[in-house]
Amino acid sequence: MGSGIIGMKSRSAIPPRQDVWKLYSEERLPRYTSYPTAPHFADSVSQRDYAEWLAAIPDRASASLYLHVPFCRSMCWYCGCHTTVARSEEPILDYLQALRTEIGLVADKLRRPLGVSAVHFGGGTPTVIAPRDFTDVIELLRRRFRLAADAEIAVEIDPRTLSPEMIAALGAAGVTRASLGVQSFDPSVQRAINRLQSMEQTAAAAAGLRAAGVKGLNFDLIYGLPQQTVESCLTTVARCVDLRPDRFAVFGYAHVPSFKKHQQKIVEADLPDGAARHAQSEAIAEALVAAGYRRIGFDHFALPEDAMARAQQDGSLHRNFQGYTTDASEILLGFGASAIGRLPQGYVQNEVMLQRYAERTREGELATAKGYRLTAEDRLRGELIERVMCDLEADVARICARHRMAPDLLAAATERLQALAANGVVEWDGKVVRLANRSRFLVRTVASAFDAYLTSSARAYSRAV
Repeated sequence: MGSGIIGMKSRSAIPPRQDVWKLYSEERLPRYTSYPTAPHFADSVSQRDYAEWLAAIPDRASASLYLHVPFCRSMCWYCGCHTTVARSEEPILDYLQALRTEIGLVADKLRRPLGVSAVHFGGGTPTVIAPRDFTDVIELLRRRFRLAADAEIAVEIDPRTLSPEMIAALGAAGVTRASLGVQSFDPSVQRAINRLQSMEQTAAAAAGLRAAGVKGLNFDLIYGLPQQTVESCLTTVARCVDLRPDRFAVFGYAHVPSFKKHQQKIVEADLPDGAARHAQSEAIAEALVAAGYRRIGFDHFALPEDAMARAQQDGSLHRNFQGYTTDASEILLGFGASAIGRLPQGYVQNEVMLQRYAERTREGELATAKGYRLTAEDRLRGELIERVMCDLEADVARICARHRMAPDLLAAATERLQALAANGVVEWDGKVVRLANRSRFLVRTVASAFDAYLTSSARAYSRAV
């Protein structure tokens, strides 16, 4: 199915009609890094459930690990992550003790050491950890799990605070991929979001990481920021392309000040409207494609030889809490405050508040606060959503047959797809749905057709465009 994206070049690139734009662009939709999405998790899933799920993992299973580090040296006002500003080392050291304890508690619930194919450190800013402490955490993971020799170890990085000592530690620890936050090089935008970052800092971080053996580099960009323009987006892209990272992730700023209070510092009048956001997004995409990158899904880009580009082409691309990924594991163990994990039975999420997370681990308890137990219908809808998000198409009839479920279950989705087809957003023959190339930016809208829970939590999500 993934090869269908390549074949879309023949489809019309004409933008959708203005009435279609207005109809769909203001909808608030999930990014679909899981299904169901986190607002539907509940405390009916407990630490006892998680312990049972861990004990049931087959001996030959392979998993991915996610470790959340919820600290930064300063707060970027656009940020939507669970993080806090650390003014001293003490809260970081206390948190690391809790994190190590949780790793041990989870590992003890397993029947034998679990094979691991990928490790991802997210935040916050994981490199706020002291180099020696980072190395210690990696060594602990290697002791308690069976990390594959070719396991991908990825770390999110703020180039502004990355020290030579930390670069050396990342290389020595076997880190294979680094994601560098860039967002924008426009000084006026940087001031408006409280993130001053020079091209020189970014280039030095990229060069240092490559010299230390961290060969895979991702750059993160954001559009829709205050005072941002198409011209400033293109200038940022041009400077980034000079550094030739393997991948780009290009996100639309989600302005939800009712959930993230620091976003109230952003002047709403300075934010571009929906049409301007779309123009910025497409300008960035066109510039990256012209520079030799392949467009992956709706917000990632990769060089043709990169594993993500190959996965997109052969239909093996996946999507999880880190966005688009080549990781095919059905098991993701999340460590740290607010971290989310997935097992075949469902999702689990840790305590969000740092103090409560630390208390739970000190008491020898798994830090599970809530979760979601998957049903057969959830698994069907989740696969349909993932295939739309990854391939821009889905063979609905074939996927239903594989799950041994009748397509009649998707009656509401069928009605939605018919309306989308009538408006030129998709091609729909009753069995296979395909996005028109001009409608790629509405992929979340199309995926939402299969979401049975959307209406109950729409206000928690960002705009579709």
